[in-house]
Amino acid sequence: MSIALPEEFQNRVLRDEPMSRHTSWRVGGPADIFFTPRDRADLSAFLRHLPAGTPVYWVGLGSNLLVREGGLRGVVIGTHGAFVRLERRAETHVYCEAGVPCTRLARQCVKWGLGEGDFFAGIPGTLGGALAMNAGAYGGETWPHVVALEVVDRGGVQRRREAAEYRISYRHVEAPVGDEWFVAAELQFSRRKAEDADRVRALSERRKQTQPLGEWSCGSVFTNPPGDHAARLIEAAGLKGQRLGGAVVSDKHANFILNEGAATARDLEQLIAQVRDTVQRVHGVTLVPEVRIVGEVQ
Repeated sequence: MSIALPEEFQNRVLRDEPMSRHTSWRVGGPADIFFTPRDRADLSAFLRHLPAGTPVYWVGLGSNLLVREGGLRGVVIGTHGAFVRLERRAETHVYCEAGVPCTRLARQCVKWGLGEGDFFAGIPGTLGGALAMNAGAYGGETWPHVVALEVVDRGGVQRRREAAEYRISYRHVEAPVGDEWFVAAELQFSRRKAEDADRVRALSERRKQTQPLGEWSCGSVFTNPPGDHAARLIEAAGLKGQRLGGAVVSDKHANFILNEGAATARDLEQLIAQVRDTVQRVHGVTLVPEVRIVGEVQ
């Protein structure tokens, strides 16, 4: 897709940018345009200049995302390193921009003496992604803490929305209108109890012991079905260590699929389908992918 942009953006966009550089699985074909805005005003100006109907994708740390080898037509906007403001407001309120890693948010809540935010230590992405899918870990979820949102639309118009305007469920967020994207949120937490002081450290250690950190993965591949865990079902189906090309189901945590270095997006997508079909055949349960699969088949 050919997209003409004003001169002010010509030297700042990356054209035919490999998405393998921006996803935690380290795979993915080229995006027509990859743009990292300097600030909110820069983002609004860029969006205003996009032709109507241009597909727009957002990426933070690139977890929870599989981009096919054919790449992405349209524009990818990178938030990591762009929207990273994080500050305390009032006693129990936090203002956090979309590009802030969830692990940083968890650590800062501890420093501020705020409880209930420790579960963010188990989310491998940024707040923007956590808001988009109501991400959760260790029994906590993002949206119960959301008070208000700051969003931007396709025309670059920024506005504030209240959390009550959204319909929220497990790993799903329904916005009041389409083509609006999160740029920041106001979050509320409780005062931390003294006995919770070491909880983030304990959760981080637990994550190290139970998940294949440091390896190329997207985080959890499937959502948990009601009353059960995807990892348990996958392991019980005998799928730990299952391989397809350069992709493999982790021996450490069955709901993680790893790129051992040579996997293609096709390998990963086919292994996801193979795991889903096997669990359906063995257990009669249809697992729903948590990972977002986008892009064109090569």
